[in-house]
Amino acid sequence: MVKRNTCVFISGYGSNLKSLIHNSRSHNFPVNISLVISNNINAKGLLHAKINSIPYLIIDTNKRNFENKILYNIKKHKISLICLAGYMKIISKSFINKCGKKIINIHPSLLPKYKGLNTFERIIKNGEKKTGCTVHFVNEKLDSGKLIIQKSFFISKNDKANILKIKTQKLEHKAFSEAIIKMYRYN
Repeated sequence: MVKRNTCVFISGYGSNLKSLIHNSRSHNFPVNISLVISNNINAKGLLHAKINSIPYLIIDTNKRNFENKILYNIKKHKISLICLAGYMKIISKSFINKCGKKIINIHPSLLPKYKGLNTFERIIKNGEKKTGCTVHFVNEKLDSGKLIIQKSFFISKNDKANILKIKTQKLEHKAFSEAIIKMYRYN
C-alpha cells in the first residue's frame, strides 16, 4: 500500500493527532503523518510531533501571507491530505481553493446540528438525548462539507459539558481514522 503524506492542523492538546500517529504506524493504514501545523506556540499537541520526529510548523495567523507559508510547506512535504484536528481557526476560501488538496475536519457534534464553537454547552442547554462526532470534507461554509462518517452515543441525564467532551473525544479517536480508511478504501 502506498501511503499518502498527510498534514494535521492542531491548536491544542492534540489527542486526535496522537491517535492518528499511532494508527499511521500500521502498514494497513493509508496515510503517513508527515507534517503538523499549529497556530498556537503553546499547543500541547506539538509534543506528539516532537516525540515522533514529525516536522512541525508554528504559524502566526496574524501575519500577512501566513497561508502562503502553509501552502509552501504542504507542497514541500508532498501532502495529499489535510486533517483539521481541533484547529481553532477558520480556513479561508482562498486557502481551500489554492490548496487543491483534500481537507477533512472532525467536529464534536452530529452535523448539521451545532456547527461552530461551544458545542457541548449548547447540546446540554437544548436537552439533546444523543450526540457524537462527525468527520466531513471542508468546503467554503463552516462545518457544512459532505459527511464521511458519524459516531454517536446517548447522553445520560447527569452528563455535563466536560463529560460530553470526554465521551466525544473517545469516539473521535476512532472516527477520524475510520473516515480516512473509508476515503481510501478503493483507491
